[in-house]
Parts: sequence; C-alpha cells; structure tokens
Amino acid sequence: MADNEILLLHLGGLGDVCLSESVFLSLRDHFGNRIVAVGTKRFFRLFPEYFLRIHGVESRHWLYLFSNEATSIRWKRVIFIGKDRKGELRRRWQQVSLDPMIFIDMYPENQFGVRRSASEEKPKNDYHVIHAEEYQLAQLAQFGIEAVKKEIPWRKSRRVILYPEKGFEKEKWEPEHFAALCQSLRSRGVQAYMMVPDSLRAVMPDAISIDSLNDARDFFKGGGIFVSSDSGMAHLAGASGLFTITIFTDHDPRIWHPRGANISLKRGEDQFDRETIEKIILDSL
Repeated sequence: MADNEILLLHLGGLGDVCLSESVFLSLRDHFGNRIVAVGTKRFFRLFPEYFLRIHGVESRHWLYLFSNEATSIRWKRVIFIGKDRKGELRRRWQQVSLDPMIFIDMYPENQFGVRRSASEEKPKNDYHVIHAEEYQLAQLAQFGIEAVKKEIPWRKSRRVILYPEKGFEKEKWEPEHFAALCQSLRSRGVQAYMMVPDSLRAVMPDAISIDSLNDARDFFKGGGIFVSSDSGMAHLAGASGLFTITIFTDHDPRIWHPRGANISLKRGEDQFDRETIEKIILDSL
C-alpha cells in the first residue's frame, strides 16, 4: 500500500452498503482516488467508481485488523462505517491509521423506531428519527468533509417487478400474496415480472432468478416499479433508479426505506393487502 492510501472498512450487508453510497461519493470527492475498500466484495463491486481497489474482508491478508498482535502495517487514514458501541474497533484500528481515524455510525439507535400518536408522551430516551443516509451524511462535517448526496432519478417505465422472499430473521409478506398480485396485474395488461432469490427458485420455477448482483443491477436499468418486503434487493433496486414499494414488518421505514422514489408500508399502521398495493402500483403507472 502507498503511504497516502485511505482504508475504508464497511462490514454491512447489501442494504447497508447501498445506503452508504452518498458517503462513498462524499469521501471520494474529498480524498480523491485513494480509497481502498474492504468488506463484502460483491457488494462493493456494485459501486466501483468510488474506490481505487476493492478487497474481500474474508481474505487472510486482513487478519491483522482483527488480531491483538502488533502490526507494522499503516494507512494514511482509516475510515470505518458501521457500529462500534464500545469503541473497541476504533481503538484497534486507530493503531494502523497515521491520521486520526474517521468513524461514521451506520444508523441511529432507534433502529426499530416505534411510531407514536401525537397524544402520547415522548419518552426521555427517544431519539430524533432520521433516515440512515441523512444520519451518515450529517456526521461528515465534524471531519471537515462536505456531504454530497447522490441524487437518484426514477427510471420510469411500465415494468413492475415483484420480489418475494421467505422470512427468516425478519417477517415477510408471504410469496403467495406476490403471486396473486402478479396474476392480477397481468390480467389488467400490466407488464409484471416475478423475480425470486435462490430460496424460492424451486417453488416458483417460472420466475426470473438472477444469480449475480451485477446482473440484477443490469436488469434494473430497464426501470419501473419494484415491490418487495424490506430487503437488501429493495435497496439495490432503489439505488438503481426503480420506484420502490416496500413492506416493512419490523424496522421503521423512516430510517430504513430505500433511497430514490419510494413508498413504504408499515405493519400495524398501513394497509398492505393485495388490492391496496395494486392500487398504488396502478396509480404510480
């Protein structure tokens, strides 16, 4: 590595990386083409224009970042976008950063942010609700870095892409609801596509299944509307210029909604049966 290279660490998932694109842009504009990204390589490769090089954190080369052993490796500056509640990672990584390390907290602590009615008393430990992208950008000023927000125009077209998932850690709107919505849209002459992850390929063999995230992004270049539960793919669709309609069952959409043109529906607050979502789609078209 050169003495003037900047090491950027981001260990988040697909959605987290998509939400940080504006920070990548701001950092690139400030530091120039000196940023070496380390994290999940297939996520970073969706945004190659911001980085000098991209590396996968799983490589043995990066073990020194997580070891208690002393190392002689130094970077001009280390930037970490993530969560570090106890400051342990910052203390560790400052040791390999010649200049003071930059830490960008990934999201506000009220990540599940339960909405309240206006009549309810605001608890003392309540946090200001702010979208994750804005929250990250607001932290750049303390490091003398100008925040530049990446604007995402809607790629308008008549396509509607429906993306069901099985719920594991998060509850999801059931795949059969997506199938019924797709059938109803097609009966109305709408150009509707079912796109599924590997976990649903066997039960929906006629749906589009795309293995590569770069191929998915190429598919999204055709524009349109993307309907899904809260997922990393929804964030990629939003970052690619699709109008997203996202169903949230756990997290607060005010913090976690995809970037770009979007509508979010929240369990317990909004109605999201097939008829309601179909009407939103048809009105948007």
